[in-house]
Amino acid sequence: MEDKLLELDKKMHPFSASRGQFLPLGAILDQGGCHFSVYSLGAYRVDLCLFDKHENEIANYPLEVKQGRMWSIFVDQVIKGQLYGYRVYGDYQPENGLLFNPNNLLIDPYARALNRVQHNFAQAQSDDEHSQVAKSVVIDNSFDWKDVAKPNIAEDERIIYEVHVKSFSQRNKKIPLEKRGKYLGLSHPESIKHYKALGITSLQIMPVFSFVSELRLKNIGLTNYWGYNPINFFAPENRYAQFDAVNEFKTMVRELHAEGIEIILDVVYNHSAEAGNNGLILSLKGFDNRNYYTFEKEVDGSHLNYSNYSNHSGCGNTLNLDSPWSLKLMLDSLRYWATEMQVDGFRFDLAVTLAREANGFNKHSAFFKALLQDPVLSRVKLIAEPWDIGPGGYRLGGFPCDWLECNDRYRDTLRSFWRGDTGNVGDLATRLLGSRDVFAKSYRAISSSVNYICYHDGFTMDDLVSYDRRHNEANGEKSRDGHGHNLSSNYGVEGQTDDVKINQIRQQQKRNLIASLFISQGTPHFLSGDEMGHTQTGNNNAYCQDNILTWLSWNLTDADKKLFAFTSEVIKLRKESRLFGSLSLSGDSTGRCENSDLVQWYHPNGEVMEEVDWHASNSQAIAVELREAEQSGERWFVVLNSSSYHITCNLPLLEVGLSWKIKINTVCSSGKLTDEETNITKVTQVKARSVILLKCVRHLT
Repeated sequence: MEDKLLELDKKMHPFSASRGQFLPLGAILDQGGCHFSVYSLGAYRVDLCLFDKHENEIANYPLEVKQGRMWSIFVDQVIKGQLYGYRVYGDYQPENGLLFNPNNLLIDPYARALNRVQHNFAQAQSDDEHSQVAKSVVIDNSFDWKDVAKPNIAEDERIIYEVHVKSFSQRNKKIPLEKRGKYLGLSHPESIKHYKALGITSLQIMPVFSFVSELRLKNIGLTNYWGYNPINFFAPENRYAQFDAVNEFKTMVRELHAEGIEIILDVVYNHSAEAGNNGLILSLKGFDNRNYYTFEKEVDGSHLNYSNYSNHSGCGNTLNLDSPWSLKLMLDSLRYWATEMQVDGFRFDLAVTLAREANGFNKHSAFFKALLQDPVLSRVKLIAEPWDIGPGGYRLGGFPCDWLECNDRYRDTLRSFWRGDTGNVGDLATRLLGSRDVFAKSYRAISSSVNYICYHDGFTMDDLVSYDRRHNEANGEKSRDGHGHNLSSNYGVEGQTDDVKINQIRQQQKRNLIASLFISQGTPHFLSGDEMGHTQTGNNNAYCQDNILTWLSWNLTDADKKLFAFTSEVIKLRKESRLFGSLSLSGDSTGRCENSDLVQWYHPNGEVMEEVDWHASNSQAIAVELREAEQSGERWFVVLNSSSYHITCNLPLLEVGLSWKIKINTVCSSGKLTDEETNITKVTQVKARSVILLKCVRHLT
């Protein structure tokens, strides 16, 4: 009998185990084995389960507990590649927020890798159903970075280019098939060639945390494509890798850094894929549901209702960063991506959620304080999406001074103006010069405003000038999803058309929007594909479309090639100037950008703007002169005319020997910035729906 028990014990415990280290959390390789450590408050037992490569369970070990919340063990002979998961024992009382259930195999919240892609899977209910849950993977961090350093992009030089890993290269036939749509496709020489030709400095990569799809999407034959539904905050998504997601992601970063291109990750810490009350129990819920998530109070406010998860994200749950262990999880994740994975910055999805405490959003929250004092995270670039759908959720301009913020007011103002809406030239002036009504000079750098015309969620630029309304029927919600206020226009026909005049207007409007973006003060954000006419046929919420609707086409038309050439030339002009993106005004206003010694606003007729002009209800055009303080410094004059008629504009008078030279005229359709860089001294004609940019130059003698 004793021999049989010994044989059974060896089968369930093939490796020897001993006391492990409690910190750091996760699976940490050590000489001769691996430390496994997790956090779980309220559990009375935690088991580590080991699996072979076929996902058959080969061993399990009870962990030692420290002070009732951290659990650890050291297992001898474990090497990289070992698959594992956890079973947590405790009270199962959903009405009290306790969801401990050893039947659920759980993903390690600190797993650095998962063993496979999982689009959807059912809730595991018994020990023999663990195969439906991805296994955590032990990894080592060794990687040859080849002494490639992170780029050091200056604040006023940053040009952000938003990409989806799969969408960008999936249809590019110049990239090997096995690398298309992968991390290695994003860093392939052909991709880098495109970035360099365009002139961008920074890739903002849409979510790459391991994520899963919602059951609702699976039931209608769709998938969560964008990735804003994470199940783990450390492990890179496997569907973008050929073999090894961790090392291929690092390779991508190294190759991009070697070309001077920085990496900004779009990260989702506001919620997880476990959803709400009827959601899956895959990881955090099974370890400590009550502390990892927030809950609404009962109607009488007496206590929390654990059947009612807070839903400030719109995805069923909200992570509780008011809890020290949730905050630690996020900070450890950020630090991991910034150090081991070598990324340069983060764009935080629904960032208001992260700083909402018991009394609401707090610009001095523990989240902000923790980042500020962290020796690693205080040095990376931080970008906020400054809103969520929770109470008091719109906080544009409310983030700390070291943050950048996505400026939707810039987007809406520029779209409205170029659509031809009247009476908003005052707001336009403010947006062009850094939105100082939102980002006051005394507190925020002019680069704080992340200016954009299009983002992943919304119309592409081609659709913005081709559709009056959204066309999201393919999403299975009868086109009720997505933003309904797009400030778009189709200029006579909804969608694609062979009408030459309409197509000419559309191309010119795209040039107007692009030119405006890159001569504005702030940090420009550009959506990939907009430089070459990418369309989603009017779908402004393509989060569930993993197909040619979202994959960029590299079979460019003549118009697409010209648009790319124009965009790259505008970016080049911005880079060559000392003024665009770094204008410093001693008298910056916290309201509309008023006239100063370096900025002079003009009525289209050439007269200096007066108070009545700013409030004119029929205004559709405005001009501005920008100059450096030094007499020999740069001097520019910009006229923006969104009306449907031509205007004649008197130019600012210049000293003898100087004249104005046209550098941009968006009427030009050749791909160049202008067809003629003629010298002008007194007056210029600005055609309907166009931008003219002139530079002060000295005559050659």
